[in-house]
Amino acid sequence: MSAVPAAVLLAALGLAALISESLWVVGAITLVLLVPCLRAPRGRRRLYLAGVGVSAGMVLLLSPWLQNTGSHPLWHGPIVPVLGELTVTREELRLAALYALRFAAVGLASAAYALLLDHDRLLGAASWARRSALAVALATRLVPTLERDAAGLVEALRGRGLEVEGARARARLLSPLLAGSLERSLNLAEAMEARGFGRPGRTRVPTPPWTTLDRLALAVAPVLVVGALWL
Repeated sequence: MSAVPAAVLLAALGLAALISESLWVVGAITLVLLVPCLRAPRGRRRLYLAGVGVSAGMVLLLSPWLQNTGSHPLWHGPIVPVLGELTVTREELRLAALYALRFAAVGLASAAYALLLDHDRLLGAASWARRSALAVALATRLVPTLERDAAGLVEALRGRGLEVEGARARARLLSPLLAGSLERSLNLAEAMEARGFGRPGRTRVPTPPWTTLDRLALAVAPVLVVGALWL
């Protein structure tokens, strides 16, 4: 599938998860988005899946305590100043699960976008918003680039007989990572200037024609959003 239809389909799935009120629909969308994320290399997908899982789990655990809705209590807790009585109701658990699944669906859609899509083709297709598309593409590549640089620094230190273990030792990698990011940004700016970015008369790399699957994805995307509104 081409990059543009895939991005549109991911955006439609994320939007459908946000607007749907059905717990089963949002859960199904989350499972659908998890499948392509599992196709990514294990080393690259681990950080994204761990972040989505931990964040969604925190939403699931904290949401029942931060709201006071429902009339079917399952547990009565102590009275806390400002917050009032801490209770957990059946409606609060349902809303917590819905919010957690929504967060997971949007996070998985973002992870699939970052891990699987060709950002260069997306940038080439966005001729009407080229600068904005370039900013999004560079921001998307930030996390994988920093992860690769950190792994290279750890291997270099191990080659010199130094083991990087613990949070304090890994925190010391922030300074060289920041310096490397600044140097990379300067090199990127020089490369863009040398290639005439932003100047008139630029050329474009020819893109392959869309397939039937690409057109089907574009047709299914609005159907998903409308179906989520209806359900």
